[in-house]
Amino acid sequence: MEISFIIVNWNTKDLLRGCLDSIAKTAGSLLHEIIVVDNASSDGSADMLTREYPSVRLIANSENRGFGAANNQGFAVMKGKYALLINTDAVLTEGAAGKLWSFAEANPRAAIVCGQLLNADGSKQNSVAAFPTLLTLCLNTSLLEYLFPGRYPSKRYDHREPLEVESAIGACMMVRGQALKEVSFFDERYFFFFEETDLAFAMKRAGWSVCQVPDALIYHFQGKSIGHNAKSRIEFYRSRYQFLRKWHGSAYYRAAAAVIFLRLLADALLNAAGVVFTLGLSKNLRRKLAVYTQLIRWHFEGKR
Repeated sequence: MEISFIIVNWNTKDLLRGCLDSIAKTAGSLLHEIIVVDNASSDGSADMLTREYPSVRLIANSENRGFGAANNQGFAVMKGKYALLINTDAVLTEGAAGKLWSFAEANPRAAIVCGQLLNADGSKQNSVAAFPTLLTLCLNTSLLEYLFPGRYPSKRYDHREPLEVESAIGACMMVRGQALKEVSFFDERYFFFFEETDLAFAMKRAGWSVCQVPDALIYHFQGKSIGHNAKSRIEFYRSRYQFLRKWHGSAYYRAAAAVIFLRLLADALLNAAGVVFTLGLSKNLRRKLAVYTQLIRWHFEGKR
């Protein structure tokens, strides 16, 4: 078995159909299996899979175990040399999986290989990410990408050849089974967000590499499977703090946490000013202010 496609689903039945159909249309001659881990969906996803995709292996959880833990269930039973993790809101283009597989086969120290994520209109999304550090937290990431393109590659540059990066965006990435056995699976303390960042960091420390293959194209309908409400943003902050606490000393963590909170507070104040200046007529600004308010309350409650 060459590739095990692993998909984690939670109440995205229609998106899941599109993702599965894209695998069927684009996998070509690659010997593969498909594993769907359903995190207790209530929209009939499991029944749909059983009825419409009988060849797909379904792992049906009785509760939402999160992204990392669900993928770990897939890792534990996969037969492929590689796991290709793909979100339900992602669609493979022709040959994308084959290009990732070919690169991994030619580069035996590549533990994680990702492609180029695209918006629905074909424009590029960020597909790679730098590890969070005091520098990236203090400065605007776009500025760092502009000043140091070799150190901080991004969608603004037209990379034509594969390149080594720090970490991949987890919407679609191939992971070498051998590296998983050596480094271990996802850290299940992350419920959602930063699982792939944490895994990439661990693999790099163990001497593996993380790479992007720019001509492997994947459409990603960004955020359709997670949303952008206060709950999801709180989970993002919680995971980022978890990463910093795990991999850095206490002094570094405290400094980073202070920077994160000060930036959040500044963004909230600017947004509040926007609400005042628009007399509260902007629904988008009011929504953002509500999210910022809940994030700040969560910080003061000390739940991170």
